[in-house]
Amino acid sequence: MFGLLTVLIRSDLSKDVELLVLRQENQVLRRQLGGQPQWGHVDRLWLTALSRLIRRCRWAEVFPVTPAAILRWHRHLVARKWTFTDRRRPGRPGTRRPVKALIVRMAQQNPTWGHRRIQGELARLGYPIAASTVWEILHAAGIDPAPRRAGPTWRQFLTAQAHAIIACDFLVVETVLLKRLYVLIFIEHGTRKLHLAGTTTHPTGA
Repeated sequence: MFGLLTVLIRSDLSKDVELLVLRQENQVLRRQLGGQPQWGHVDRLWLTALSRLIRRCRWAEVFPVTPAAILRWHRHLVARKWTFTDRRRPGRPGTRRPVKALIVRMAQQNPTWGHRRIQGELARLGYPIAASTVWEILHAAGIDPAPRRAGPTWRQFLTAQAHAIIACDFLVVETVLLKRLYVLIFIEHGTRKLHLAGTTTHPTGA
């Protein structure tokens, strides 16, 4: 920071001469290295801060990195923030044996129940489990799926009513300083048109 303050109070001629010397030195070092230099964390932070002071039309002339490189650095920084590999065991946790026995018993005592109906009954009992997991447990136990009742499937219903269905969801966006932004969006199923409802750092019910 002291060096930056010193540069600001120097004359324009002195700074222009130093800039030309540094450019020539940079070209010589690039020829000797024969490739791109390796930037450290402090170097990346410093280049990112300086990138906002240079117009995009002159980046190719004076800046050593591209905008895509800065965005890649940010993606890696966000990925490291949300990496919990050392705390997580590989694979999905298995279903407990009593829950498996309960699923099989429900299917045997209620032959007309499908795996989704069994999933709903388990949720009422306080056992959150995916419908696909219920299907896998029944399939492993040799229990055939329940016969399908007359009427449209969920996929057929969505296809027929897509023009009148709107879905909403939250997106999470990380800023350069790793500040989390919450984005509320609405999607028209029929046209796949996206509507941006709002962005906030502190979402509330209101």
